[in-house]
Amino acid sequence: MAALGWLTPRRRSATARSVLAGEASAEAARKNQEATAPLDEAAEPEFPVLGDDKAAAFFDLDNTVMQGAAIFHFGRGLYKRKFFETRDLARFAWQQAWFRLAGVEDPEHMQEARDSALSIVKGHRVAELQTIGEEIYDEYMAERIWPGTRALAQAHLDAGQKVWLVTAAPVEIAGVIARRLGLTGALGTVAESVDGVYTGKLVGEPLHGPAKAEAVRALAAAEGLDLSRCAAYSDSHNDIPMLSLVGHPYAINPDTKLRKHARELDWRLRDYRTGRKAAKVGIPAAAGVGAVAGGTAAAIALSRRRR
Repeated sequence: MAALGWLTPRRRSATARSVLAGEASAEAARKNQEATAPLDEAAEPEFPVLGDDKAAAFFDLDNTVMQGAAIFHFGRGLYKRKFFETRDLARFAWQQAWFRLAGVEDPEHMQEARDSALSIVKGHRVAELQTIGEEIYDEYMAERIWPGTRALAQAHLDAGQKVWLVTAAPVEIAGVIARRLGLTGALGTVAESVDGVYTGKLVGEPLHGPAKAEAVRALAAAEGLDLSRCAAYSDSHNDIPMLSLVGHPYAINPDTKLRKHARELDWRLRDYRTGRKAAKVGIPAAAGVGAVAGGTAAAIALSRRRR
């Protein structure tokens, strides 16, 4: 029955640690803000509003901007560089296969992955992980970006608005992805470092659920934004606190609970996983099935190799 916990949503509220995590992430994001580079994509005619400098857009990363979870792709890249052993990769592969198959995030499940990552990077320099993150993006992440979601982000940039990733992934990796996509910056989980070296601890807690909302709230206050004029995009019901903060919430590739919630509140929906939508943005309809099968096969193969 313990496995059923992965499928059971947990109602959580903002805590002092959530607030700390959110504020730390907002501060780190502002320090690492990068200039944007335009992409050639079209915007919806009525939104975003051109020249509205009090508006910005906030995008969840995993399964919203990118297929799969960034932390798992990062784990694959670290394994390739011999940061840990095959048995650890098997766990990463299985978690990634489950995440794609179930299409939902479970806080405890994601926490386990982040704890593993923290133990792996402990003692390494922040600059080293940032350099490796650039390489891992090219190897595992670039081809998994949803073109449709990227076009939505570009619409905000073309309107003169800032666009931020908001993710539970490490802020250093989130920053790499944001920069590669030409976005303004990223809010992510902040790992503690002393003199540029990771301690293996977090500042606050992972940027997940209520912590994301706190990060967006803190960044909006620092940037002088009007949240009622801002937009947020996510696939997960765990991000309802963040989506509820803004005047223009979007459900992107939504899980069942978020889809239901979005319909009840008349939020806009976009789904780039279906055959019709996939064709529209140039993604083979079978790509999702192949990804699930490949991830599952990798996990099984690695598990057998351990025996």
